[in-house]
Amino acid sequence: MNAQEDRPGANATAEQSRLTVGAEQDGARLDHFITAVLPDHSRSQIQRLIRTGHILLNQTTARTSRAVHTGDIITLEFPPPIPSTPVPEPIPLRIIHDDSDLVVVNKPAGMVVHPAAGHASGTLVNALLHHVRGLSGIGGEQRPGIVHRLDRGTSGVMVVAKHDAAHAELSRQFADREVEKEYVTLVWGLLNTGRRIETPLGRDPANRQKMSTRARRARSAVTRVTGTERLRGLTFATIAIATGRQHQIRVHLNSIGHPVVGDAIYGGVRRHLAADHRILATLDRPFLHAYRLAFMHPRDARKVEFRAPLPDDLQTVVDALREKLNLADQP
Repeated sequence: MNAQEDRPGANATAEQSRLTVGAEQDGARLDHFITAVLPDHSRSQIQRLIRTGHILLNQTTARTSRAVHTGDIITLEFPPPIPSTPVPEPIPLRIIHDDSDLVVVNKPAGMVVHPAAGHASGTLVNALLHHVRGLSGIGGEQRPGIVHRLDRGTSGVMVVAKHDAAHAELSRQFADREVEKEYVTLVWGLLNTGRRIETPLGRDPANRQKMSTRARRARSAVTRVTGTERLRGLTFATIAIATGRQHQIRVHLNSIGHPVVGDAIYGGVRRHLAADHRILATLDRPFLHAYRLAFMHPRDARKVEFRAPLPDDLQTVVDALREKLNLADQP
C-alpha cells in the first residue's frame, strides 16, 4: 500500500496519527481504508470514531461510507482508554435530596454525566461514587444510577437511582413522558409565551456531532414555551419538554430563529455585541439551566418536586440585563 502514516515522536503519545490516501486506495470507503491501513483497530471502533468526530477527512467530518481519493488527508485521534469501572473522585457535588431510593443533584455546567471517549474521569458518575453509597447497576458499569442526562454545558436538576427497582420505575416515567422537566434559558429575539415546537429531531446529516430538524431519521420531540420576560432584544424564557432528545431545546429554539445565547454550536454566539448586551461576553457556555424536575417517587408513588436556583454565571447576566432595562425606562 502507498498509504503513508505519520505518528508523533518517541516522547509523545501515539493517540494521534495522520494517513495519506495512496493511488491504489482511490475510491475506497473511508472506514474500509482506515481498517486496512490500521488492522489493529476493528471496523466498528473506526466507525464509532468517525461518527463522534475523532476522525476527519481533509479536516472535516465525513460519513463512514464516504469515498476517499488519492492525496486525501485523514487525521485520527484515539481517546485514552476508559477504565472498565469508574473510580470514585472527591469532586464537589451539590446534593439536593438523598434517600434510600434515589439522590437528586444539581449538576454544574462543564461536567460530563458519565465516562465516555475523551472523558474518562471528572464526570458526575465519578463524583457520585465518592459521595453516594449504593447506585443501581441497570445502566452498566459506566453509568451506575444514571436515568437521564444533561448536556455538558447545561446545569441543573438530575435524579439518580440507588437500586434497580427505582431505576426501572424512573426510566419508565421518563419513557412514558410522565416526568415534568422545566428549564430556564436566554434566547436571541422576542419569543412568545405559549409557543409550541413539535419538529422531530435526529442526527445532522452533515455533522454527526450535531442534532437537526432536517435529519433523515428523526424522533418525535415536543418543546413548549411556558413563560417569558423580554430584556431588550432578548427573551428570558421558561421551557418545558415532554421528550428528552439530545440537544432538544437548543435545536428547537434555533430552528424557529431564537438560538440560545452562548450556544456556539447552534447559532447563539454573536461576534459584535451592542452596549446593552456586552455582559453576554462573560458566558462560556449556553445559557440553559434545568431548574425544575417533578416525578412520582418510585417507593410510594407520591409526587415529588425538586428545583435548583440559577447558578451565579447565569444570574449575573440576567441581573445586568434587568438593570439596563430599568435604567432605560427611567425618565
